Amino acid sequence: MILLILFDSRLHTPMYIFLGNLSLVDFCYSSSVTPTVMTELLVGDNVISYNNCAAQMFFFGSFATAENYLLASMAYDRYAAVCRPLHYARTMTKSVYTWMIIGSYIISFMNASIHIVDIFTLPFCKSHVIHHFFCDVPAIMALTCFDKQFRELILLYIESLNILFALIVICISYILIFVTILKMDSAAGHRKAVSTCASHFTAVSIFYGTAIFMYLQPSSSHSMDTDKVISVFYTMVIPMLNPLVYSLRNKEVKNAFLKSMLYF
Repeated sequence: MILLILFDSRLHTPMYIFLGNLSLVDFCYSSSVTPTVMTELLVGDNVISYNNCAAQMFFFGSFATAENYLLASMAYDRYAAVCRPLHYARTMTKSVYTWMIIGSYIISFMNASIHIVDIFTLPFCKSHVIHHFFCDVPAIMALTCFDKQFRELILLYIESLNILFALIVICISYILIFVTILKMDSAAGHRKAVSTCASHFTAVSIFYGTAIFMYLQPSSSHSMDTDKVISVFYTMVIPMLNPLVYSLRNKEVKNAFLKSMLYF
């Protein structure tokens, strides 16, 4: 997806620039976890150092949060395309979507930094065995002997703000999009508008369903075995599904792919 968008000039539009960054983020946050898991399975090396654990949590948290804000930005882009088509070029200028992307990364790295400082300044005096296949927040918090209730509340509030802000933007955008679709007279207009948003809506449903289940609940409700199963889904399956969801339902991406195959 990234290469297609880079090399096909027809895909140099805001929607595909966002999609390219979404693919990059999927690749990065999956890569922060998957190599470690493969090493554990193939070599049997299931030891991770303190610094590597912190680094893994930082990069995973950064890119997962970036996906959160990129999905919200893409929802606004779809709103502008469907609800204000005549003003779309003025609404989604290069500077606007560039700063939306840059802002997503800045907020995400700041958010991950807060998590790292908040968690890794706690004393770890319990077992050093992490009951997970990577350094995820609930699994590391379970190893601390400090009264972590206040720290958990901080993390819960931060994650709630991140997810709820993005969800509010997405929900408002889709409400306005659906209202606009209902006002359309032609069936062709209905199909085109729905097709424009269907892939994004699918990706949003998968991503936020797992994120809310994992992080917006107190630690007392966490089952590590359940968390492991859900974690496999959002660390490996979702990054693989997103490019398929967007490419299989998108005629322009399929045409660009066929063109690249003929060229090579």
